[in-house]
Amino acid sequence: MTLGSLGNSSSSVSATFLLSGIPGLEPMHIWISIPLCFMYLVSILGNCTILFIIKTERSLHEPMYLFLSMLALIDLGLSLCTLPTVLGIFWVGAREISHDACFAQLFFIHCFSFLESSVLLSMAFDRFVAICHPLHYASILTNTVIGRIGLVSLGRSVALIFPLPFMLKRFPYCGSPVLSHSCCLHQEVMKLACVDMKANSIYGMFVIFSTVGIDSLLILFSYALILRTVLSITSRAERFKALNTCVSHICAVLLFYTPMIGLSVIHRFGKQAPHLVQVVMGFMYLLFPPVMNPIVYSVKTKQIRDRVTHAFCY
Repeated sequence: MTLGSLGNSSSSVSATFLLSGIPGLEPMHIWISIPLCFMYLVSILGNCTILFIIKTERSLHEPMYLFLSMLALIDLGLSLCTLPTVLGIFWVGAREISHDACFAQLFFIHCFSFLESSVLLSMAFDRFVAICHPLHYASILTNTVIGRIGLVSLGRSVALIFPLPFMLKRFPYCGSPVLSHSCCLHQEVMKLACVDMKANSIYGMFVIFSTVGIDSLLILFSYALILRTVLSITSRAERFKALNTCVSHICAVLLFYTPMIGLSVIHRFGKQAPHLVQVVMGFMYLLFPPVMNPIVYSVKTKQIRDRVTHAFCY
């Protein structure tokens, strides 16, 4: 390669990325920002309310609610790390983001996402112990054990995601710097590099398999054991009562894994899918779990529902 061609290629390297709103609806962005603001408000207030109720009510200092407080904290963090870029685009059209800011954002987004997967697995284990080994529930899930589970989950997520920003930072980015979403995701940034990203792609698949893949299989296995135990209960009322304690968690699992799997499939195999579909799936992946989880747990969990009702009605 000649010095002239080196100069031309380096001049085409982009110093920033451009985030995207909803294609074709740019004039409507200010109006679209209203429901988005409402969703962020629900997410932040809902998860803060869950955290406040669990912290102040000593009767809720039990394993199930301690795991729920971890989930609420993660959802709160996920909302806060996407809010600046999303509302920046829809309010004032601020699309530009520096490489370092983008890499930092994708680190936190993916770290919180994989951490949520770990907590959902921990909650499945909680339900398994409560239903299959109720007499040993308090002795197995002590506060020390729950704290260790939280630390191991955090350590796994940070250790697996930590290399990604540094791997991406080494590469030049040329051509169109436009990302498909309103925030930075690894699979999107990776496509804009001017070099072969096979190593990054393989590592990304390894991270997904060792977190979401293993977690989802273990959650399914936990519920297979739970279902076997529940079906062995003779009383129909007791069977219903046992299964009813799992409904909130099952909803949280579906809210998390369904959009994540859908977005991954579109990125890897749906290259011909309309861009609008990618954008919508991105918003579902980032906003649905933080918004819906506090609503689901407030509606389906009597203890949380009673405290919320008491707090807002008296």
